[in-house]
Amino acid sequence: MEKRDQWNSRVGFIMGTVGAAIGLGNLWRFPFQAYSNGGGAFLIPYFFALMTAGIPLMIMELGFGSKMRSAAPSAFKKLGKRFEFIGWWQVMIPVVVMCFYCNIISWSLNYLFLSFNMGWTQNPGDFFIGEFLKLSDSPWNLGKIRINILVPLVFVWLTNYFIVRRGISKGIEKACKIIMPVLAVLMMVMVIRGVTLPGARYGLNWFLEPDFTKIMNPKVWISAYSQVFFSTTLAVGVMIAYSSYLPEKSDIVNNAHITVFSNAGFDFIAGICVFSVLGYYSFSMNIPFEEVMQNGAGLAFVAFPMAINELPMHDIFKVAFGVTFFFALVIAGISSSVSMLESFASAILDRYDIKREKLIGIIAICGFLGSMIFVTQAGLYILDIVDHFVANYGIAILGFIEAVLLGYAYDAHKMKEEVNEYSDIRVGTWWVICIKYITPIALGYIIIRNFIDEFKEPYSGYPVSALAAFGVSVALGMIIAAILISRSKGGKQTLEK
Repeated sequence: MEKRDQWNSRVGFIMGTVGAAIGLGNLWRFPFQAYSNGGGAFLIPYFFALMTAGIPLMIMELGFGSKMRSAAPSAFKKLGKRFEFIGWWQVMIPVVVMCFYCNIISWSLNYLFLSFNMGWTQNPGDFFIGEFLKLSDSPWNLGKIRINILVPLVFVWLTNYFIVRRGISKGIEKACKIIMPVLAVLMMVMVIRGVTLPGARYGLNWFLEPDFTKIMNPKVWISAYSQVFFSTTLAVGVMIAYSSYLPEKSDIVNNAHITVFSNAGFDFIAGICVFSVLGYYSFSMNIPFEEVMQNGAGLAFVAFPMAINELPMHDIFKVAFGVTFFFALVIAGISSSVSMLESFASAILDRYDIKREKLIGIIAICGFLGSMIFVTQAGLYILDIVDHFVANYGIAILGFIEAVLLGYAYDAHKMKEEVNEYSDIRVGTWWVICIKYITPIALGYIIIRNFIDEFKEPYSGYPVSALAAFGVSVALGMIIAAILISRSKGGKQTLEK
């Protein structure tokens, strides 16, 4: 059994947790959520969700991991053997997500190089779907392997392997100390250029001008809680694993606040960047903003390239802007993907006697093979389906279970005293109320609404057979795998035999 690693510094830990929280979704999910839910008015429920769910849950996970000194499965097992499967269910999610997340990083790498000659042509939408992905007509029509995506995918998995195999202090901490400052600089460069574009104010009005007629709509509040919850990388074992490597006398409460507010700040900066650039494009081309603003990959790989094509500057500066944007996507993706890999690896290392380097190699090879289905011509469809079911029927449900379990079985009052012991800022009764009541109610409502919407009509019009094969089966498969592992022979076992 190897000696448990530890963060070398508080700054390194913060860079790690912030890097885990900040990812590709910040750059395209938050801007679209704000656009769809009242612009500036959305910031009110968003901030309320930060204070009543984001920060309380972050404090809870960091405190739990630090106290138990182990990854999620072993941590929950210490509450009771019957709870161990919850931890395994949590760490199954990053493994599945990584399989398609690394593909999106691969797309970003492609576009980073395409930026040098704006190779996405004058019609980025047709290029992305028709030339780059060569998207088929159905999730069942896999078509061919896209070599242009496969090659950088190998590089992405190798990068994750070389960072995580070195452990927390020598690998992840050192990498994040470089990645996060670079990402911050890149974002500020893009924001400064974005807000100085002619017509940027037009886009920023869509982002910051509040539409208070929407604020009483329950869907807006659901969207705010969903954005905060999914954006902060909670309930997937990452923060429990990271905090398990903290020195014993660590300031949990401050660390949680810094992590959540840093992530929220990045959300806001990303919003300014996206809305200012797309606002310029919409204004200069006399196109309604509704036709420019897109969600998900469409924002990064269609809308932004369209805007870059029309920037009022020499081509060399257009190239520089494109390179900056897609390099930011790549490093934001890497900072999150290494945390996903570490979440699962920590759980295995806590249970089995196996060398870290060998384990990371095995996970990376298996993960790469799992990514192959997303490299096909139906990859975008399958990615969308898997992401939908993992997020809505994995993360949200686990967050609810975790809040209830730690709030009652572990006891939020007990945890309050533990996290306060070495913290400069102390949490009080309000934190207990959030953990035991507000957060479970909010997440419970989100889960119910998700189920209701699911049964109204097939998600995005996909064939039911595809939803069952790529969505339901994956969601259920994670639960079954978690139960089987938790019921297997306990204690340290040797995988080398």
